[in-house]
Amino acid sequence: MDVITSLEDRTNELDDPALLDRATELGRVLFTQDDDLLTEANGRQKAGIPFEGVIYAHQLHDSIGACIEDLEIIAKTSAEGELRNLVVYLPL
Repeated sequence: MDVITSLEDRTNELDDPALLDRATELGRVLFTQDDDLLTEANGRQKAGIPFEGVIYAHQLHDSIGACIEDLEIIAKTSAEGELRNLVVYLPL
């Protein structure tokens, strides 16, 4: 799987709109546990602003191991572009 973190991309200090723009620019779905980024994605859906996709897991309700398993399933079963403009909630 091809994964990049915001730290590796040096975008970890960006605000949520810029981070979502960067993920879209790179053609990457963004995984987050940040409620504010979830709000940004939902606002874009309502406004018709395109983004590559967001996968969200609540910080307190989902273990890292469960998130990784679900992310692997999504990566292996989703076609390119299939998550565009969508918000997927974990656990599956």
